[in-house]
Amino acid sequence: MSLPALLNHLLNFLAPALAVGFACALAGGGLARKAGAPAWWIQAAVNSGAGALALLGGLVLSGRDGTMGAYAALVLACGTSQWLVSRGWRG
Repeated sequence: MSLPALLNHLLNFLAPALAVGFACALAGGGLARKAGAPAWWIQAAVNSGAGALALLGGLVLSGRDGTMGAYAALVLACGTSQWLVSRGWRG
């Protein structure tokens, strides 16, 4: 597999995690901005990382990409990480 093809596959694998992570950060930051909560782009990065780990876990467990279970885990991971991050670093 060539490098451009590998990058294409990797970006297509991570695209749902990036989209849901940024959407959660923008919606959560716009609706409830607490003192001590990090900037929206930090929240988006944390959410996207949690979502990427959820998708990777779904890939490892099922052996396939794009299963509904992996997407459900993506939504739960992004929602949970947004809730935790929006509370602020000290809790």
